[in-house]
Amino acid sequence: METGRVVVEKVGGKSTVTSCYSKYPLKFIVPNKVGNSKCDAVWIYSLTYGGGIVSGDSISFKFNVGDGCNAVLTTQASTKVYKSMGSKCSEQVLEARVSGDALLAIIPDPVTCFSTARYTQKQVFKMVGDSSLLMVDWVTSGRHESGEKWDFDMYKSTNNIFIEDDEPLFLDTVLLEKGSISSIAERMQGYQVIAMVVFWGPKMKHIQNKVQEDVRKIMTEQLQFSSPASVHKRKRNPDYCINQPNFIASSSVFGSEGKGVVVRIVAATTESVYQFLRHQLASLEPLLGVLPYN
Repeated sequence: METGRVVVEKVGGKSTVTSCYSKYPLKFIVPNKVGNSKCDAVWIYSLTYGGGIVSGDSISFKFNVGDGCNAVLTTQASTKVYKSMGSKCSEQVLEARVSGDALLAIIPDPVTCFSTARYTQKQVFKMVGDSSLLMVDWVTSGRHESGEKWDFDMYKSTNNIFIEDDEPLFLDTVLLEKGSISSIAERMQGYQVIAMVVFWGPKMKHIQNKVQEDVRKIMTEQLQFSSPASVHKRKRNPDYCINQPNFIASSSVFGSEGKGVVVRIVAATTESVYQFLRHQLASLEPLLGVLPYN
């Protein structure tokens, strides 16, 4: 059952929310102004009553971004998924259509799953014409202050992107689930955050090359174990060990002629991912009105 719908269209030459509907447990907030008033971008904040997603909640909403519009979907804080009651699973589904040369930016704070939580989310994007997409999808290990680290039962996130005629462009699923042999925490080997950033379309082109170059520089600095000096040290001293990097990132292209870029991240701290996102998305400030994750 649909719990929300947002339509963004050009009105008087400006990107405008012309239709906005939501019902429990979902709510949308559309500020009159975010950042520079000269910027043509509309910001939509999604939130849930009670400050999080409760066991058994089912949220399904649609976005339609019209030709030439710029729309941002974000959150006011991390999306908290509370404990599961029995085997109940909470779920959230977004279907979005982005037309013409429009831009949809999905830049939420991370998902934080509490102990025993079971949560699935699915985002489906239909990109029409020369439309553009920025999508950030990330999850943390849980509530550190309560000693919870990857203590939830299941987290599943699916992101699918299609172009015209429903041709698959990007199909991705991340599944973290408690196993009988090893826990999620054991498999994560001390890392506390998983993140993915997807760039697609002409409005993201100026960022893509820079992001790929920055990722290469970061990993060159982080992964020094394959250098001749470190190999020599290992040969001379078998006990010589290399510290595990606190931040690991990779980038790859997808789509025809490599028009899309996906960056995948694992990190030891949430703040390091915030810093990465702020730096990489800084050039979007003129387009979106404010610096993402500032």
